[in-house]
Amino acid sequence: MQQAGEEPDLRSTIRARAAQDGERAYLEDARSERVLTYRGLEDAVDAWSSTFDAIGVPPSGAVLVDLGDPLSFAVVHLAALATGRRAIPVDTGQPVTEPGRLADLIGGASMVVSDREVDATVPGAPASGIDAATFLPSGVRDGDLPSESPDAPGEGSVVLFTSGSTGTPKGVELPESQLLFVARAVAHHNALTPADRGFNSLPLFHVNAEVVGLLATLVSGATLVLDRRFRRTGFWELLAERRITWLNAVPAVLAVLAKTGPLDFPEGLRFVRSASAPLPDPVRQALGDVPLVVSWGMTEGASQITATPLGEPARVGSVGVPVGSEVQVRGEDGSVLPADEVGALWIRGPGVVRRYLFGRASERFDADGWLSTGDVGSVSADGWVSLAGRSDDVINRGGEKVYPSEVEDVLLGDDRVLEAVVVGRPHDVLGAVPVAYVIPQVSDSDEPVDAEALVADLTARAEARLTRFRRPVEIVVVPDLPRAPTGKVQRAKVRTMAEHP
Repeated sequence: MQQAGEEPDLRSTIRARAAQDGERAYLEDARSERVLTYRGLEDAVDAWSSTFDAIGVPPSGAVLVDLGDPLSFAVVHLAALATGRRAIPVDTGQPVTEPGRLADLIGGASMVVSDREVDATVPGAPASGIDAATFLPSGVRDGDLPSESPDAPGEGSVVLFTSGSTGTPKGVELPESQLLFVARAVAHHNALTPADRGFNSLPLFHVNAEVVGLLATLVSGATLVLDRRFRRTGFWELLAERRITWLNAVPAVLAVLAKTGPLDFPEGLRFVRSASAPLPDPVRQALGDVPLVVSWGMTEGASQITATPLGEPARVGSVGVPVGSEVQVRGEDGSVLPADEVGALWIRGPGVVRRYLFGRASERFDADGWLSTGDVGSVSADGWVSLAGRSDDVINRGGEKVYPSEVEDVLLGDDRVLEAVVVGRPHDVLGAVPVAYVIPQVSDSDEPVDAEALVADLTARAEARLTRFRRPVEIVVVPDLPRAPTGKVQRAKVRTMAEHP
């Protein structure tokens, strides 16, 4: 297996693209005529490199990227990474104090680049703005610079934080070579070429958009159209106008598209990629003939771990085959389980981190480089991986295991249900019982859903299709549920809702 670091680094890749394809578009803004060419990217990276050097941002110094404009974010993020600094993406949907919180988590920041007033939230760190027209630094203010990080990998890196199932932030540092390894694996798996034009409305402070979007596009010499957020109205028309050949999406987006139709796929669309959470089978069926690349990944794996082979139909319940990584299923005693048996999923490979920052959650790693993902699933005899859910999501009802996805798929079979989430509610005798929350499909007439009738029909549907112990003890119709920035439902918060109805 190819190891991370054997291919050209990011700075060399950018220079090669500028020399070969200088005037071609690397990034386009979906809502304006703004374009960043490959030569423009090289020029911007050089300018930011000079700025970092001039104000004293040291090698491996942390650069907090707090920019709402996706093209501006991409430039500064890649510049920090390509010049040997630590890029720290900031969710601009969080309060203005978010950069300060992240700086505290990593032990200090060297610089903040923002289009918000955040100077006071990171004491001692110089601040800079960015000219969104030229993507060059503007308004740099000097400050006191902390020294470089002692535990940095010695190359450019990205630091992201994931709470996982514990709720305690765990820092994941992804070196440049690791990010590029996964990006090249994604580009190869999806057969990306300079003729491709991708579309991404997922948040750029998340590893998916950074690796699958920005870096996979860069290493393949393609073009990526960026949008700040997903907009249902006029979506297919926008993709047709921009001549999009592949779409980077998540199940929440695809569920909306599948149930609000018509599915007017533009000519030239090669595939739709689904990531971040399992794609419910009813949504997969509703998408019809569009080629689907269903994937599974995590921050600790620099995004993608498995994906549906391009050109093959997505299998029900499966997230494809390993791409650049190994996947292993283990039982409760730690032994490797045979094909098709459900157990804990472990991963290993050049794209998988070997530790968390500050030594947190070290028990999730073994001596051979395997990482416990916290997911439960199985691997078929021919290598296809299926997910049953997170280990914390499995409901033990009187000794019987209930996997939420199998109940959710039944509820989603009703056309009036847009999303369904099943969690466990504590029970004095059985330990836990399943409770379902459903979000109804909004009709074109905007008439309110008859919640009582929907619950009655879903109850009957569950009784007809699920064994008794799998049936929800309660079905609740809600307008929405707590979500992460990627649109994925935050099950821990939903479990709290179920515990305190």
